[in-house]
Order: sequence, then structure tokens, then C-alpha cells
Amino acid sequence: AMAAERLQFHEMGLDDRLLKAVADLGWSQPTLIQEKAIPLALEGKDLLARARTGSGKTAAYAVPVVQRILASKQSVREQDVRALILVPTKELGHQVQAMMRQLTAFCSRDVRVADISGKADLSAQRPILMEKPDVVVGTPSRVLAHLNAQNLVLHSSLEMLVVDEADLLFSFGFEADLKNLLCHLPKIYQSFLMSATLTEDVQALKELLLHNPVILKLQGSQLPDSSQLQQYSIKCEEEDKFLLIYTLLKLRLVQGKTLVFVAAVDRCYRLKLFLEQFGIPACVLNSELPVQSRCHIITQFNQGFYDYIIASDEHSLADPTAAPQTTAGKGKKTMERGGKAKDKEYGVSRGVDFQNVANVINFDFPTTVESYIHRVGRTARADNPGTALSFISHTELALLSEVEEALTGDNSDSVLKPYEFKMEEIEGFRYRCRDAMRSVTKQAVREARLKEVKQELLNSEKLKTYFDDNPRDLQLLRHDKDLHPAVVKPHLKNVPEYLIPEMLRGVVNPLSSRRRRKRKEKTKPQGLVKTSFKVRLGSDRQKDTVCGIYSDKQTFEDIIMGSGNYFVDCL
Repeated sequence: AMAAERLQFHEMGLDDRLLKAVADLGWSQPTLIQEKAIPLALEGKDLLARARTGSGKTAAYAVPVVQRILASKQSVREQDVRALILVPTKELGHQVQAMMRQLTAFCSRDVRVADISGKADLSAQRPILMEKPDVVVGTPSRVLAHLNAQNLVLHSSLEMLVVDEADLLFSFGFEADLKNLLCHLPKIYQSFLMSATLTEDVQALKELLLHNPVILKLQGSQLPDSSQLQQYSIKCEEEDKFLLIYTLLKLRLVQGKTLVFVAAVDRCYRLKLFLEQFGIPACVLNSELPVQSRCHIITQFNQGFYDYIIASDEHSLADPTAAPQTTAGKGKKTMERGGKAKDKEYGVSRGVDFQNVANVINFDFPTTVESYIHRVGRTARADNPGTALSFISHTELALLSEVEEALTGDNSDSVLKPYEFKMEEIEGFRYRCRDAMRSVTKQAVREARLKEVKQELLNSEKLKTYFDDNPRDLQLLRHDKDLHPAVVKPHLKNVPEYLIPEMLRGVVNPLSSRRRRKRKEKTKPQGLVKTSFKVRLGSDRQKDTVCGIYSDKQTFEDIIMGSGNYFVDCL
């Protein structure tokens, strides 16, 4: 529908207080899914909606939930839990609650919202539930625990059930919790099922939850169009992938916050150690890290502490005990022997809101179309522009054509444009990349992975109490510090002028990463560009601030046993 014909918020029969909140949020008109879903939901229909992340789907169910509760309060009724919103991750629970808070800004007395997806003790959350908030947000496992403990009783009061990111609930292994939870609900209630993909599991859930639902499969691609999201691919084999990422990051050809996706956790660390050789800091987001560390990494990334996060899609999430899968074409195991069970409530390419991501780089190409959509959907959110760049080796060509086929709309143009980059221009860098790759041995990768998990566990446990008392110091705990079990050759940090491709000389000045000038630049450029861009690197050691733990001499066991006297200092 053209904007002119689109149904406006004020034409939906919404409460004035809700309209005022919508206006305050700056939403001039509904998104496609909001325009279709809200009126149907207000009529009392059950809905199954397929909508991509960033399409405004949270408000598509949140607005009718708030409206129906406000309408029901016109008549005098007991205070009770009327709506339950199930989410796959703690992070998403937090986001949904924030959105509900904004929508109820002018009626917060009448519509109370509680988010119980966090990791607090059940007993700590009990008093909140005893007050019978109108809306409860939580993960299935947490809601079920409260139902079993009788902190939450829904069988007579519940009127609306929302299952958000339904496909993720299954891949995170919540199926059993979800089914058990349904026994606690009344016979009749209105249901909304939101999902980015309509998998068999979601279809099965539809049978279980929905009665004569309206199914919204919104036309339009699952990704924004090329005016907002530019998608590129470049063909390069294994060694060239490392050469290219080195060039893009070191010569600042990629600017703004960037997510780099690789095929397996080991490759995350391999790439991190490789970039470390050149003084390029990056964080690894790995499901073996404690949940506090992961949330903290994402929060700091959103606040602009780091520019680069390296992540692997966790395909083995559905069943962490399943046999390790091999990655396409590599034959490498995604989990080492004796690999730790991954945290089920973890998912990088979806569910977690990374803010203002300018670029997504597929260092290894995703193995499914869904995975491509979810990874690339991390950038170009709402109305922001974004760039996605995929490196394609010959073993990944088949996967690329699958994605192209799925994303090519009615116009026969390929969505992924070739990234015009002359590899011969950067041939001069090849020997230093080989040099760096030689230093990053399997042993070094294994040690780095172990070291980071140990370090984060320490940070997580030993410092938790300290940070509870001194929350401002938590900002100082950085996650992109060098791990280097590999030998770092200091000369690799600098790029000699003669190696810089001629067309870029004068534009790129990678030697001057001095900090003073950086502070003057307020707005960072974004995307794939060719202008100079300096990043401040914090490398001073100040003795007074608690920030991270280094055990240069003692072993990890010494510290844990409390026998070694470790010192705390800050990078």
C-alpha cells in the first residue's frame, strides 16, 4: 500500500494515551505488519505472522495487548495477569519490556509490565508476580518455573498469549517447556505467533495454540531493499579471505561497527589471533563464555567501545549433546573433543539486538538461506543504512546461488552485487599475512580459546561482587584485549607507505593512530569507504582501577585455589 492509502494509527480506534505514546516514539505511520496485524488483533483474531527482525513486529503485538488491557479496565475488574509474552532470550525479554514501557508511558498505572526473563532467583522475582502485573514477559523455562512454584497463576485470568521469535524457541530447545507451560493456561485465550521463518516446528505450534488464525506472510523481501541495504560478494579462497579482511580493516576500508561471521568457534579465535598480529583489536562472541560476559560485550559494542565483533553461528544449539557437525567444505569439527555444552539461551545472528551495525561481513558463507537472512538482518535495521559483504570460496558457490535464488525478487537483478576489488593491488601484503597465519597455529587457537573462557569466568565470578558495588568500573572491563598465545611480531602493526595501493595513498594513513586527533571526530563514517579513519587504542596501564585479571606468572589453578596472589589492573 502506498503511504497515502495506509491505515494510520489514529484510525485504529486506539486509546488516546496509547496514541500519545506512539507519537512520542516518533512513529508517524504504522509499518506494513503493524497496519495489518493491529486491527485484526483488536477484533480478537488469532495471528500467525512471518516478519523479519526490524520490521516493527514487537509493536504489532504490543499495541493490541496494551489496548485490550486498557479497554478491559473500563469496567471494574480484579487486578490480574492478562497477557503473557514468551521470548527465546533474556536479551530479547529486556527489549520487549523496554518497548512495552514506552507504549505505556501515559498509562503506566493501568498497565503494569514485568520482565522475568533475567537470571535473578525465583524468590527474588516472586514479590513482583504477587502484585499480579497485567503483562508478564519471560523465557518459557523461567515462566514454567514460576508456574510450578505457584508464584504465577494463569488458568483463570490469561486473555492473551504472544510467542515471539517462535522459530528460535525451538532451536534453543524450549519445546518441552513450552508444551508443559500450555497445561497451565485457560481453555480460551487469544494467541499471537511471531516468527521470521515458518519452520515445521512453528507449523506444529500453530496447530497447538491458534484457532482459525489469520496468517500474515507479508509480501516484500525478508531483507530491506538495495537503497537501504547494499549486499556484495567477492570470490576468494582461504588465504585470500585473511588477506582481504586484513586489508579492509587495516586500511580502514570498512568503517563503522562491524560484525564478522565465521563458521565455527575455533575460526573465531583463529581470526582474532590473526588480526592481533597487526594490532587490530576484536572481540569474540562465543557461547562458551558466561552469559554476563556476553551481555556485557554486546552492551559495550552498542555503546561504541569496540568496532569489531567476531561471531560464529551456533548450529548445534538445538541439541548441545549432538554429534559435532562439520562445516561445509572444511571438514573441520565445530566443537573440539570434549567441547563444552553451549548455553542454550544464546543466539548471535538473531534475537540479540546489536545497535547501529554498519556492516556485516560473512568471512565464511552461511550454510542456509535463513542463516544468511538472519546474519545480514543485523544491519540496516529500522531506517538505518547497512552493508553486507560475503567472502565466497569455490566450495561455497552452491550456497551462494541458493541465497541469490531465494532473494531475487520479481526483477531478475541479483541482490548480491560483485564487490569490485582488485586483489592484485594488495598482493604486496600477502607475505605479511602468510607470516601472521604461520604464527596462528592450532595449538595457539586452542590456548586462546581456553584462556579467554578462563579469564571471563574469573572476571565473571571474582569481580561480580566488586562490580555490584562499583558499577561504573564495569565500563573499564574490556573484552577485546590481546590474547596472543601466538608470537606477535611488532613490525607487523605498521603498514609501510610503499605497500599501500597507489589509488589509496594519501587517503589512507594507517600509521597515525595517535589519539588526540581522533577525539575531534564526532561522527564516524559508516560502510565500505576509502577515507582515513582512526581508532583510539587504549594501551596505558593505570594501576588504580580494577578492570580485568592478568595472571602472568601463576597458573589459573593457583588463582582459583586462592594460593597465588594475583594482581588486578587495567588495560
